[in-house]
Formats: sequence, C-alpha cells, structure tokens
Amino acid sequence: MALTNVFVVLLSTALAVLPFSPADAGVVGVSYGRLGNDLPGTASVVKLLKKSGITSVRLYDANSKVLKALANTGITVMVMLPNDKLAAAAADPSSARRWVRRNVAAYYPATQIHAVAVGNEVFEEAKNLTGQLVPAMSNVHDALVKLGLDGAVKVSTPIAFTALQESWPPSAGRFRDDIARSVMKPMIDFLERTGSYLTVNAYPFFAYAEEPDKISLDYALGNSNATGVRDPVTGLVYHSLLDAQLDATYFAMEKLGTSRSSARGPKSVAPAAHVSESGWPSGGKPKRGGRPRPRPRGGGRRLELEQAGGEAASVANAQAYNNYLIKRVLSGDTGTPYHPDADMDVYIFSLFNENQKGDGADDVEQHFGLFYPNRTKVYEFDFRGGALVASWCVANASAGDARLQAALEYACGHGADCGAIQPGAPCFEPDTRLAHASYAFNSYYQRNGRAKAACDFDGAAYVVYHEPAGTCDPNVSWCVANAAAGDARLLAALNYACANGADCGAIQPGGACFEPNTVVAHASYAFNSYYQRKGRGSGTCDFAGAGSVVYHAPKIIGKCVLPSKAWIQETTTVKSRGFKTSSV
Repeated sequence: MALTNVFVVLLSTALAVLPFSPADAGVVGVSYGRLGNDLPGTASVVKLLKKSGITSVRLYDANSKVLKALANTGITVMVMLPNDKLAAAAADPSSARRWVRRNVAAYYPATQIHAVAVGNEVFEEAKNLTGQLVPAMSNVHDALVKLGLDGAVKVSTPIAFTALQESWPPSAGRFRDDIARSVMKPMIDFLERTGSYLTVNAYPFFAYAEEPDKISLDYALGNSNATGVRDPVTGLVYHSLLDAQLDATYFAMEKLGTSRSSARGPKSVAPAAHVSESGWPSGGKPKRGGRPRPRPRGGGRRLELEQAGGEAASVANAQAYNNYLIKRVLSGDTGTPYHPDADMDVYIFSLFNENQKGDGADDVEQHFGLFYPNRTKVYEFDFRGGALVASWCVANASAGDARLQAALEYACGHGADCGAIQPGAPCFEPDTRLAHASYAFNSYYQRNGRAKAACDFDGAAYVVYHEPAGTCDPNVSWCVANAAAGDARLLAALNYACANGADCGAIQPGGACFEPNTVVAHASYAFNSYYQRKGRGSGTCDFAGAGSVVYHAPKIIGKCVLPSKAWIQETTTVKSRGFKTSSV
C-alpha cells in the first residue's frame, strides 16, 4: 500500500468518527489484608504506603488501630462491614447506624474514608445472607445520610466474578439465575439511585490457570497484541481479559434494565464497575479438584482449580500484570471497549504475602503480595507514574483499512511527524497501512503528552506499555558487534541472528561481505541485518550484551558497507563454518 495524500486535510466524514473523550482519572490502590503472623506493625505499614506512593487502601474490616494510623496521611480508605455483621445491619437500622458512627464517623474526615464495602463476596462466602445484602446496604447508606456523610462516603459490595453465569463473549454477560432478579436488580437500582458503583473481584489469573490452552497469556496479562479477541456479536475487539470481564459485567447489569445514556448514544448503561480486587501471584500453585472452598476473610478468589496452572504464577508475570494495572489507571486509560469513557478504580490484591491464607506455603493464596512481610518488594513497581514514560500508541488491525486511513490522515494533518513514512524515508518499510498508521498514531500520541484521548481515533488505536516489535526509529542507526564479548559469545549470538531473520548470505564464502573472515566482522553484519529487519526495535541489538547501537556509520568492513535499512533480499541457505544451518 503506497502512502498517498498523507498530509491532506481530514474529510468531514472522517472527522465524525474521531471523538476524543478521555475518561476521568481513576484511583489505583492496594488491598491491605492482615492474615499473617509475621506482618509488620501498623505504623510501619503506613510509612511503607507513603514511601511507595500508594494513595488508597481497601481494608477487610474497620480496625481502629489501622484507621487511627491512617489519619492525616491523605490516603483514602475503603472500610468493610464484615459478613458476620451483615445480618444485624439488615434487620435493624439502629444497628447499622451504630456501626457507621463507630467505624466511619468516629474517624472521618481525619481518616479519609470514601467508601463502605458491605460484606465481601457474600454470594460465595455467606450464601445464607444473600437476601439480606441489599437491605444491609440500604441501612448503611441511610445511616450515612443521617450523619451527613453520604456525599463523601459511597456504599457498595464486592462480588466475586462467579456471580456471572455467562461471561464470554462479553455481550453474553449475565448474572446467575439465583441472584439476577432477586438481588442484583435491586442492588443495581440502589447503586444508581445513590450515585455509587458496583465493585467486582476480577482475576484474569484464575481464568488463565483454568484454561491455559484456550486463553493467551499475553491477553490475560494485558500485553496488547495486534488483533485481540473479537466479540462476534458487537464486533468489539479485546486486548485484555480484564476488559472482557468488566464489559461482561456491564452487559450483565444492563440486561437487568438500567437506563442512562452513554457517549455512544442512547442505550442501557449501568453504574460504573470498579475493581475491588485484582492481582497475580508471584509463586505457588492453585489447588486441584474438589468443590469451591470458602476463602477466609481477606477477599479475592477462592476456587479450587481443575488444573494447577502453577507455571503461570511467577514473579515475572505478577510484575507484568500489576504494573499493567498501575500504569493503565494512572494514565487515565480506564475505559473498556464497550464503555471507552468509563471511570475505574482498582485495588491490587494484595499489599503483603500473607502466610495464614490458603492451605500452605505452596498455595498461590500466600503469594499475591507486592511486598514480603519484611517490607521489601517482591518485584519492582511504581505507584507514582514514573514508569508512564514507557507507553506507545499502535494501530488496531481490526479497525479496517478505511478507518485506519482516515485516522492516519488525521494524525498526519494535526501534528504527527509523518516524514519518516514517506517513500525513501527510514520508516517507509514495511509499506503497509497498518505499519504507517502505527507510526503516525504514536507520533501524534507522544507529541500530545501521551494523553489517553490522543490514542483513540474512535477505536482505531490503543495504548500498549511494552514497546511493540518492529517499532521504527527514524534516526539512522546501526547495530555492531562488541569485540569485548569474546568470540564464543559473538559466535553464539551470530548463529542466533542468522537463524532468526538476519540475511547472512553476504558473509558466506564468496559472498560480498565474507572478508574480512573474522567473527567480529561477520557478527556485526549479522547483528545489523537482524536489527534493521526487526525495524530497529528496542532490544533487537542486544544479544546479551554482544551487540550495541551506534548512530554514526561504522567503518567499512573490508569491502562491505553495513546497510542502514532492512534490505529485502531473496531467501538464502546459510552453510558456513560455525553457523547453524537454517533458512533466513
């Protein structure tokens, strides 16, 4: 596809499909459970929260010592009326008022309590209380009204994702028959009437661990891919399993008959769905077989899984998923494909690894923490947004050529630097609409301060937090071998490059770049070929330290000049001393 008329003014028809409406910024906090006999004291926990830039916590009770320690810190707090107090709050409004006075009003506003969670996963942990849940919520809200706190403190209840009978495709989302009309309908009416939100404990980890053969790990972790997963009914494309779970929840709520309007036009729109728990374990294994087991107070998922899924529970995966959540919310990217303008708060589960959860040290329940009990990080994360420098805007292949072209022209006509994708320019190859659109979208996004609205284009683009493969740097650069790495490492890296896409034909005996016949010279040629063919993407000139990027043309190696772009040549069979035999 030759890129033509890139700098034309956007057609009026295209303008209509490019609304930029960023969601309000959400809040990302942590769930502070205390089911451990080796956890640090409350005062040191508060210091840790402040040091780490954590500005919101969810508690699983209303512990007076914790609430006093959080006073005057600026940290917002969601407290919980535990399941064992729910029946009394439902049956007696005066009981609800006493609880609110003692556990909310007594600390507010010095302690910035902003929400009360009435119970936790009642449908799973306290099924006998299901019918009393909404009355308890209503009585707690009425108590807040009488105390003049209802404007500052909202009432919700965290539900397990198992409250949904169907969740895929998201458009099929619906609540279980035993709770849909009897509990969820009056609850959603209550949330809408009081200006509150539904809270959901959503764990892509457990879905992936149950069906790793059907669910992509990247999809579960939120590592966006080019095509995503399409809802066959709505046509919406999902790059994150969490988004699919949230939209399934929205569809389930809307099927019960709420009615507002959204940015997409008149339709049934439910209250916001916030994430009261989500996280990924850094170790351990889910338990096999058996019935679902009630989980001890502390929240989250508690299913016994048919498959271990233990390989999914790793430090690397936990770091990837939780940093995805943090970066996403801090960037303001809180919308979903169905509700792109939605706000979303998220509480990461959990603050610490808690050794009294689950059934032993090998249970994933004990490995969800961001910190070890000694207050050291399990892995690196950043609640202050410093990591937000690393985000890119890429084209959504499913948008179709017409929408991509219109959006590309808009970006190039409104500030994107599109010179590098003109014929003969460094990023013209690959000459496809998708590649050119990604380049233009990202230029527009970066030049507009990485604002969420600057990477929308009516669904033709989306933000990713890992540099996409093949990202093109318009500055001319080369990849050369590091002689200090030694011949053994250079040869291993050379073999890798030749076997994985580099064009190594020119360094075969008799080839134009065979001389000088040294490992360093041949490695430089192979490394550079690999680097250029991968679009000079980040990490494509590393080779475990054996290669490095240079921005001035390397000296001529014998009679050979290293190319500064990916030359497309015929496939060559590599057969030479030390090289692995492969096709490149």
